[in-house]
Amino acid sequence: MALVGRAAETRRIRSLISDVRERGTALVVRGEAGVGKSALLDYATGRARASGLRVLTTSGVQCETHLPYAGLHQLLYPIRDRIALIPQRQRAALEAALGGAEPAAPDVFLVGLAALNLIAEAAETTPVLVVVEDSHWLDISTSHVLAFLARRLESEPIVLLAAARDGFSSSLVDSELPELVLAPLGTEAAVALLDAHAPDLEPALRRRVLAEAAGNPLALTELPRTAAAIAEGAPTPGSWIPLTERLERAFTIRLSGLPEPTRTLLQIAALNDSPSLTETMSATARLAGGEPGTGDLTAAVAARLIDVDRGEIRFRHPLMRSAIHQSMSLPERHAAHAALADVIADQEDRRIWHRAAATALPDESVAAQLQAAAVRAEHRGGIGAAVMALDHAARLSQDPASRADRLLRAAELAVELGSREAVGNLLDEASRCDLTTQQRARVVWLRGGFDEGLRGRTADTWALAGLAETVAADGDRDLAVRILWSAAQRCFWTEPGGRARQHVVDVAENLGLDEHDPWLLAILAYAAPIDRGAVVIERLNRIAATPGRDARMDRMLGTGALMVGSFDLAQKLSAVAAAGLRPQGRLGLLARALGAEASSAVQLGDLSVAIPAAEESGRLARETTQPFLHGLIRAIEAAIGALRGDLDRVRVLTARAEQDGLPVGARPVLARAQMARGLAALGAGRFDEAYTQLRRLHDPADPCYQVALRCFAIADLVDAAAHCGRGAAIADIMREMESAALKTPSPVLHAGLRFARALLADDTEAEQFYTAALSADLTGWPFIRARTQLAYGEWLRRQRRVADSRPHLRAARETFDALGVIPWSDRARQELRASGETSRSRNLDARDQLTAQELQIARMAASGLTNREIGQKLYLSHRTISTHLHRIFPKLGVASRSELASSLNLSPDLLQDADFGDGMTVT
Repeated sequence: MALVGRAAETRRIRSLISDVRERGTALVVRGEAGVGKSALLDYATGRARASGLRVLTTSGVQCETHLPYAGLHQLLYPIRDRIALIPQRQRAALEAALGGAEPAAPDVFLVGLAALNLIAEAAETTPVLVVVEDSHWLDISTSHVLAFLARRLESEPIVLLAAARDGFSSSLVDSELPELVLAPLGTEAAVALLDAHAPDLEPALRRRVLAEAAGNPLALTELPRTAAAIAEGAPTPGSWIPLTERLERAFTIRLSGLPEPTRTLLQIAALNDSPSLTETMSATARLAGGEPGTGDLTAAVAARLIDVDRGEIRFRHPLMRSAIHQSMSLPERHAAHAALADVIADQEDRRIWHRAAATALPDESVAAQLQAAAVRAEHRGGIGAAVMALDHAARLSQDPASRADRLLRAAELAVELGSREAVGNLLDEASRCDLTTQQRARVVWLRGGFDEGLRGRTADTWALAGLAETVAADGDRDLAVRILWSAAQRCFWTEPGGRARQHVVDVAENLGLDEHDPWLLAILAYAAPIDRGAVVIERLNRIAATPGRDARMDRMLGTGALMVGSFDLAQKLSAVAAAGLRPQGRLGLLARALGAEASSAVQLGDLSVAIPAAEESGRLARETTQPFLHGLIRAIEAAIGALRGDLDRVRVLTARAEQDGLPVGARPVLARAQMARGLAALGAGRFDEAYTQLRRLHDPADPCYQVALRCFAIADLVDAAAHCGRGAAIADIMREMESAALKTPSPVLHAGLRFARALLADDTEAEQFYTAALSADLTGWPFIRARTQLAYGEWLRRQRRVADSRPHLRAARETFDALGVIPWSDRARQELRASGETSRSRNLDARDQLTAQELQIARMAASGLTNREIGQKLYLSHRTISTHLHRIFPKLGVASRSELASSLNLSPDLLQDADFGDGMTVT
């Protein structure tokens, strides 16, 4: 049936449905209450079924937000028989989330991948339309899962339509998906709709309804039923009542005209977090002292407030439910919740929620049961539900210490959700309690640890280290370590000064941790990357030879290796960590591990690793709400652009990175952006510009100054300075870096200084410095070695030793070509031409032809992984992987997977060492 005044909107819906076999998509339908979102989704449902699609539906309900995965259970129930078709790990996670198993808490993203693959299996034979009503009221876990799913539909025969009311926020609604905004109907359409539903309306009331409805379809169809009452209670001139409130008032008027038993039944139904007719009738009987008759139910249906179908009660519009809820007095709500708690026998968590809602005064027994429900929700991955349960339990707590503990645990879980406002409110509430030393420490730690401690800096680095020391002295070493890690991260994201850094180191080294403890090494690397660099590197090299660590610990070790400039080790440890984190579904930590891998690979010039790692890290950082990590990855991607000679990309990405970093003074983001700009200018031969950009990294007063990162770029600064005649201007910086090199064996610092000494030496000493630089063990560091060869070749040519220059220039050219660092390849070719030798043109390779994600998929396919295995690693469906490979093959000019390795220039040894799986080497 055509919708009045919605021709453009229905045309868009028809297009999505007709194109579903070619491409999938998601669309959020937004608008005010009653504007016609549900009608448009009903239209889509009918159209989809007529086109042979399968339709899966779920609805958010305000009184179900405390039930973890309630919406997902409703959505997937019709296809539950296909769950055996998805991989075992995903199946276990989904079963746990839906309450069918009791393993360790499943990660929401692993549940999301399971849901995606389950729906994709159903769509193998028949395309699927997923319809989500009132998505703003979905439970938090379901909203996260559907947001995850919605971003991965492009290659699936699946369309997801979600309705969301204006002014509400959720993971799904805020996922930056395509939107269709429904505006109120125009005058002509509004008149047509009103006349179709109320043709006999008296003219004065007709004008009143049209004015009050303001083009809102629900108002146009519902207000006429109570038009006279509305007219009697119309607002006085100059006053204004929101349309939503006017509609609720209309529904309340309709409710008041019903018999008492019918009103009681509707009140119970409005508060029930289940649509079960039997449950609502039983609770009504308990409250009213007798079974309601069928006439009471018939009256509710006749009033067009509810529909009853297959043993379930559904309100015709959410505003009808909320109107009934708002009309109830507090004693009426308590009584209704108590009646529901009495009749729910086999669902403990629902029963205790209703019991808690019926409890007006503190009750430790009910609070303890809610806390137990929170634990169960957490075990199912329902973090949002756990936060709600603990918050409510705290309000019902009689024991002040238990109240504080519950609030603090809720705040810890709210941090996992990325909910800054919830964390702040819970900590504010906890702070009003009489807290113990440990509890006060947890408050400070939680406030300081959110958003890397960059916003609302309530505790500085020195204070956090002191707090950790106090907590450790009181016997809680685990909490002390976590607080100290927050302090160490402040040393990365901000500049607290040498005294504060040393305080962090002193406290860490006095905690009594094992000298190889990953937490200890990471804290030392972040707080004192130069002064403790030797200790960290020596211990990391010992640990790296010992396999079998937890993936989270490998991530800590990898990020520590990065901070002390041991990039080859950082890349290996981070790759191993990423392989272990993937199957666990820890996408937040995976984003960080991939970021460390990408950062290390960029410094090494290994773009085949850096490009896909950075792309995936940035995508996951955004998906897991890590804005400053996302900004840092943008800057790393800008550095990749610089190495590829893509100056436009560098300009765009550095600007975006600074948008993330400047407002909060995120030094690593700003430093990385400057490093990328300097590298781009260096590659383009704009040496004065490169010098100006890179010089800022060494000015302690500049927001780009970062203790560790400036050591990474000393070779770039000296390269720029030497080419623009400013070698003398950086003498103080060189002395500072030489002094640092006496404290740490940092590979990047020493390689950079060897390169720098040769560039800055006069002609009588330069050759011995070049020889020393090239004699060093640079295994695994091809980029700096090739740059040294290029510089040596340039120097030899200037000394008129042309024949001696060519072998070095040739070697540099070949390495630069292999690495794909185009500006340096071009520079080596220019030098060779100047020496009288021509070079063949550089051949295009996969890095030129594939997107970052395509490059990653191609590498995995070349290693021997199947589409399903690749999909599991990348949290995509196997169909999406297949679509990507169909695009990749013609781009590379290959016809089969077996040809990929040679096309990607991947040697058998490299594939042998590639670790793409669950911590296992692919052979």
